[in-house]
Amino acid sequence: MKDFNRAITFWKQAPVNHTIILLNILVFILVELTGSWEDTSHMLRWGAAGTLNIAENHEYYRLFTAMFLHFGIRHLGNNMLVLLFLGDCLEKNLGGVRYGVLYLLGGAGANLLSLFHEIYSNEYVVSAGASGGVFAVIGGLFYIVLRNKGHTENFTSRQLLILAFLSLYHGVTSTGINNMAHFGGLALGFLLGILLYHTKKPFETIR
Repeated sequence: MKDFNRAITFWKQAPVNHTIILLNILVFILVELTGSWEDTSHMLRWGAAGTLNIAENHEYYRLFTAMFLHFGIRHLGNNMLVLLFLGDCLEKNLGGVRYGVLYLLGGAGANLLSLFHEIYSNEYVVSAGASGGVFAVIGGLFYIVLRNKGHTENFTSRQLLILAFLSLYHGVTSTGINNMAHFGGLALGFLLGILLYHTKKPFETIR
């Protein structure tokens, strides 16, 4: 009973972020039960972001559905671990609804920027992953840290900069990584943080 109560308490601390993480895990399990992430056609059937599917067939829903698909357990695990630590903190600062808006718009916007880049460079690929949303979370949290004089309850601006740099560096130096989604998500998350974050002002007394 105590473990159940602890689980409920943990869930209530950041319900939107924990729901997003759970959905990603459940979708990965369903993908594997019905086929394999190694099958590109199977991933497309589940909603991966295919350049031609979106650009020519106007299947814009893929900008969102691709955020819940992953190429392998390691891909899923890396994204969900970062999201667990950073997303909880961001949701506590923004609130559940605003956090959900930032995550979804930041991730989908990052996928859209990636699509434009693929069309411009004539690279037609199939992509998936929560990285755009994860980097949007990093960008939004970085803005909040700056607004709070370089730190928040769990992170400092230096820590977030190091994390962002290492993540971006890993993407740039690795193959098969959607770097445009990473950079785009980071920038969009920062901009959305500006729009969505409002500091609590103390009550003013009339004299």
